[in-house]
Amino acid sequence: MEKSAILSALTAEVEQGRLIFPTSTHAAIRINRALNDPDCNFEMVIKFIQLEPLLSAKVVAIANSVVFNRSGKRITDVRSAVNLIGVRMVRNLATAVVVQQLAAAQVRSEMVTQLWQHSAHVAALAQVIARRITKQDPDTAMFAGIIHEISWFYLLAREKYYPGLVDENMASSWSSDEDLEDETELECEIKIGTAILKALSIPESIIDSIVYLWRGCLAFPPTTLGDTLLFADQLAPVKSPFMLPSNQTGYSIANIDLLIDEETLSNILMDSKMEINSLIQALYV
Repeated sequence: MEKSAILSALTAEVEQGRLIFPTSTHAAIRINRALNDPDCNFEMVIKFIQLEPLLSAKVVAIANSVVFNRSGKRITDVRSAVNLIGVRMVRNLATAVVVQQLAAAQVRSEMVTQLWQHSAHVAALAQVIARRITKQDPDTAMFAGIIHEISWFYLLAREKYYPGLVDENMASSWSSDEDLEDETELECEIKIGTAILKALSIPESIIDSIVYLWRGCLAFPPTTLGDTLLFADQLAPVKSPFMLPSNQTGYSIANIDLLIDEETLSNILMDSKMEINSLIQALYV
């Protein structure tokens, strides 16, 4: 079956509400939904976090990053970590755990590792860019960066049921400027990704910004959350194995000087290097 036909079949599947996650992600999804329940109070938040070891580790790691822990006093427990970073960030991290569990279920370890590392870099850079350039909410930008590749994590998880959906030749061919992704295929991927994000109760404004990133329509100067994500995606030193249209239509590092002057960008990245490295380490727990 050709890739376009496979994507059409998967699109029909998700549009009918049949999102099929690997068994390993079910507990993470249940905790994510529980944390997003309006009736979930602080004590319940603590309890749910402690039920998920990966989420507990990630919450404590983020609390110890230089972005949140300016005092340098080591945080060693979940309660102190939540008090420091806030419940909203915990909910964001719970969704990140779903993405990471999707990644853990895959057999294409090298491709999945690259995809997750790319997501972590984009998340960390988006947090800095939002705070220093586009004046968006930094926590929201970091969260959107973590989950912006979620459609590919899901597609990789479904590959064993749809042989031919993903292969090395396909991934490399999408990196070519001469071989742009078919618009119909892109629309299928957007529908699949949007359905997954909605299933995880992601706010509509964040979904719209991630779709903006997928479409690759960067504005000059960058001001929106979508622009923030596109900017971070371009700066990320680890690239996605599945290149976006924005990587194929002239928006490259060589064009960043159109967004912000080179000296200012260099200063921002230099000043923020420790923050970025700290966030990447925490997100990649």
